[in-house]
Amino acid sequence: MEIINRRKRMSSVARKIRREQDRTIGLVPTMGALHEGHLSLVKAARQMCDIVVVSDFVNPTQFGPSETMSTIPGI
Repeated sequence: MEIINRRKRMSSVARKIRREQDRTIGLVPTMGALHEGHLSLVKAARQMCDIVVVSDFVNPTQFGPSETMSTIPGI
């Protein structure tokens, strides 16, 4: 497993996987608070693709004026 936190690095890794290794990539996008539904998507992606990438992105603009990321369970 590799944790990638830079867009440029992810682009480089994906390019190498697709072009140089001729492998497929499955993406499971999440917004944090991982649960069994995410796990089922990862399992499905593993059956269909060579590599599975899970994103964990929380968009701060999705919260209202009185909400913060710290008020959301699991984040």
